[in-house]
Amino acid sequence: MAELIGIVGNSGSGKSTSLRNLDPSSTFIINVAGKPLPIKGYKKNYKALVMNPDTRKYDGNLYNTSDVTKIGQILKMVDKTRPEIKTVIIEDAQYIMAFEAMDRAAEKGYEKFTQMASNFYSVLKEAMNMRDDLKVCVLTHAENTGDAINPNYKMKTIGKMIDSMITVEGLFTYVLFTTLTRDGEGEVAHKFITQSDGTTTAKTPMGCFNEMHIDNDLQYVIEQIDKYNGE
Repeated sequence: MAELIGIVGNSGSGKSTSLRNLDPSSTFIINVAGKPLPIKGYKKNYKALVMNPDTRKYDGNLYNTSDVTKIGQILKMVDKTRPEIKTVIIEDAQYIMAFEAMDRAAEKGYEKFTQMASNFYSVLKEAMNMRDDLKVCVLTHAENTGDAINPNYKMKTIGKMIDSMITVEGLFTYVLFTTLTRDGEGEVAHKFITQSDGTTTAKTPMGCFNEMHIDNDLQYVIEQIDKYNGE
């Protein structure tokens, strides 16, 4: 069973830049929104998935889609035929639900929300069922279900109907939230929150990370998880 890592935060808070130190040769990115990746040299390091006509195998480490069926197929392909891949990124995962909601905006009734929840769950379930040596990192936006005085940040969904069906964070062992901090000289740094302080649903196993705030470096996160697991 693969390990699921949730990276949660607002746009521009450092989710995508946390990918900067990952090894492209062992990383595969499913780009749900299809937008350019804010990673230096990404066009050189991340090539679109194509079938090699000579080997009849898939080459490349980037695929743009928000289609649930295609995402499931890509996850199966990586699981079964790409042993060199150790980290899978599902970038902008909240758009899996958001795009479907927009496409189905004219539909009446609540059944569509059940279907959207089921579709999103199926992606996470497929990811969980991948091989043991894989980390699947789901990057998604945050939403505040509290208020400005008493915030309560969680993984963004598209409404209370879906929240009543699945608690998304419950499927993850690791949920890290992005934040901005300032040092004594006022310099801004992008960080991950490793534990909840009552305002987020951040969580990591006891003893995995000793600090409340760590650098927003996903490679470091994976290395610490491997150390924690004794790998």
